[in-house]
Amino acid sequence: MRKWFPWIVAGCFALWFLSGAQSPKRVDGFDVAAFGRLPVLLNGRIQPFDSVARNTLLSISGRSTVRLAGGHSLSATQWLLETMAHPALADGRKIFRVQHPDLQGLLGTEKQGLHYYSLNDLSNQIDHLETQVLKLEEAESGRGEDADKTRDPFQKDLMHLYESLVLYDRLKHNLGPAGADDFQKELEVFQQTATEAGDAVKKAGETNSPGADKRHLLEGFHRRYARAGELAYVRAVPPLPGAPRNSWTSVGSSLTNSGGLHPAVEFLAAISTAYQQGNPAGFNRAVAGYGVWLRENNLSSEVAKGGEEYFFNQIEPFYKSMVIYIAAVILGCAFWINLSEPVRRTGFALLALAFIIHTVGLGLRMWLEGRPPVTNLYSSAIFIGWGAVALGMILERIFKGGIGLVSSGLIGFVTLIIAHHLALSGDTMEMLRAVLDTNLWLSTHVVVITIGYSSMFVAGLLAVIYIARGFFTRSLSPETARALSRMVYGIICFATLTSFTGTILGGIWADQSWGRFWGWDPKENGALLIVLWNAIILHARWGGLIKERGLMAMAVFGNIVTSFSWFGVNMLGVGLHSYGFMDKAFFWLMVFDASQAALILLAFLPSRFWASFKSGAPSPAPVLIAVARQASNGNV
Repeated sequence: MRKWFPWIVAGCFALWFLSGAQSPKRVDGFDVAAFGRLPVLLNGRIQPFDSVARNTLLSISGRSTVRLAGGHSLSATQWLLETMAHPALADGRKIFRVQHPDLQGLLGTEKQGLHYYSLNDLSNQIDHLETQVLKLEEAESGRGEDADKTRDPFQKDLMHLYESLVLYDRLKHNLGPAGADDFQKELEVFQQTATEAGDAVKKAGETNSPGADKRHLLEGFHRRYARAGELAYVRAVPPLPGAPRNSWTSVGSSLTNSGGLHPAVEFLAAISTAYQQGNPAGFNRAVAGYGVWLRENNLSSEVAKGGEEYFFNQIEPFYKSMVIYIAAVILGCAFWINLSEPVRRTGFALLALAFIIHTVGLGLRMWLEGRPPVTNLYSSAIFIGWGAVALGMILERIFKGGIGLVSSGLIGFVTLIIAHHLALSGDTMEMLRAVLDTNLWLSTHVVVITIGYSSMFVAGLLAVIYIARGFFTRSLSPETARALSRMVYGIICFATLTSFTGTILGGIWADQSWGRFWGWDPKENGALLIVLWNAIILHARWGGLIKERGLMAMAVFGNIVTSFSWFGVNMLGVGLHSYGFMDKAFFWLMVFDASQAALILLAFLPSRFWASFKSGAPSPAPVLIAVARQASNGNV
C-alpha cells in the first residue's frame, strides 16, 4: 500500500483536474456553455463570450463568479447573459466592490473591509459619484497618464467603482439597446418601418405624406441604435463573406448601416429575447443556428478559436496547479517533521502532476496567442513559476531531501498567486505593443532572461530555507548545510549565464527597435543589476570573502534585486520598458523586501544565536544524516 500511495493521491488530483474538461450542464435548460463559446472581437483579438464574461467580472468584482443567497452562485457567462438580455434582474446582483470606508460612508453604509453593492443599491448615489469623479478629473487635468499614480486609496477606490459602473453599462448594449423589451420583435418593427419609409425618401418634400411619420420613426430607431453601437463593449457582429476578416462591428452599429439586416443580428436578437422570456428551447435553437451560420460563412476558424479558449477557461490549469503545488509543499514540510519516505514521494508525485498541468496551461496559452510563453507581466509570472518548478524538480531528484520539493512548490504557488492578481486588470492575452510584436526576440531574449529570474528566485528561496532552518530549528546539520550551499552556488552560476545572455540579447533587440544598444533605461539597469550582483557573489565566494552563511545572505539579497528588476522598474512608470504599471503591488513589494532584509540580518547574527549551531544541540536524526550524506555526494 505504501508503494502505491503516491500514485493513488496523484491520481485523485489528476481526476479532479480532468473533471474540468467536461462540458457544464445546462442551466434550467439553457445551453449557456454553447453561448459562451460564440466568438466576438474585443481588444483586437477574437475571443469567446466566456472570456469577456470572466475578464469583466474579475475586473469589476475581483471574483470569477457571482455569489447568491443560500450559497448558490452564477457563472460569469450566466451573469453576462443576464446583464445583456435581462438587465432588470442583473441590476440586483451585488458585484460592485468597495473597500475604502470613506467611500462606503459616501454611499450611505458603515461597513468595515470589502463590501459588495448592486446597481440598485447605488442608483441613488450615481449622480453624486459622477460629481466626485468630475472634481477629481478636474484637479488632475494636465497630469496625463501620471494622474492615477498620485491618487490616494480613496480616490483609487472611487475611480475603480466609477469605471466599473461605466463598463457594466457598456455590457448592457452588447446584444442591442440596453433594456429592450423583446428585441427580436423590435427588429421586425424596424424592418417594416424601413420598408414603409422607402416611399417617404422619394417624396421628401411632401411633409404631409403618409410616409413622413414612418421616416421620423426610422430616424428615432437609428438614433437609438447609433447610441447602442457607441456604447457596446464588444463587436459581436462578424464580417460577411468577402469583407475583411477583422471588420467586426457592434449590433447597434450594424443596424445603422444600409444594406439590410445582418443575419448575425437576427440570431443574437433571438438569443437575447429567448433568454429574457425564459425560453430555453428558443435560446438553444438560436445559439445552435448561429454556430452553423458562422461555419457556413467562412468563419470556422473564429468558431474554433472561441471553443478552444472556452476549453482553456473551463479546465483552469493555473488555478488547479496552484492548489496542487501548495499540497506538495505541505507534504514536503511534513517529511521534514516525520522523515517518512512515502510522504516525500507523494509530495514529489503531486509536484510532478502540478508541473504537468502548469505546462499544459502554458502550452495552451501559447497556442491561443500564437506567441512564445512570455508577452506581458501576467505571462512572465506564469513562466517564472514554471521554470523554478522545473529546476526544483531536478534538485529533488538529485538530493532527495525535500528541499527541492518545498522550494519549487512554494515558488510555483506564489508566482501563480501573483498571476491571479495581475489578471484582475483585464484580458491577459491582449494585443502586443508594436515594439514587442516579434516572436524571434520574445522567444529568445524574453525567455532567457525570465529563466534567469526563475533561477535567482530558486537560489534565494534555498537560502531562505537555510537561514530559517538554521536559526529557528536544530535540523540544519553540517551535511545539509553543505548540500544547500552547493545547490545555491550551482544555481547562481546558471543564473549568471542566463541573465548575462538575456541582457546581451535584449541589447541587440533594442538596437534593432530603437537604434541604440543601451540607453540606461530602468529595465535595462535592472537586468544589469542582476548580472552584476551574481558576479559579485561569485567573486566573493572565489576570493574567500564569504562562506556558507555569507553566500546565503547574498543569495537572499538577490531576491530583492530580482524583484526590483521584474516588478519594481514598472512601478517607476518611466522608460521604454514600463509595460505593466501596477501601483497596488508596491506595498507588497516593500513587504517582501523587508522580509528579505530581516532574513539577511538573521544570517549575520553570531552562531551562538542559531538553534542548529548552539552547543549541546542534539545530533540530527539518523535518516536526515543519511539524506544529507547522499546529497553531499552529488554534483550541482
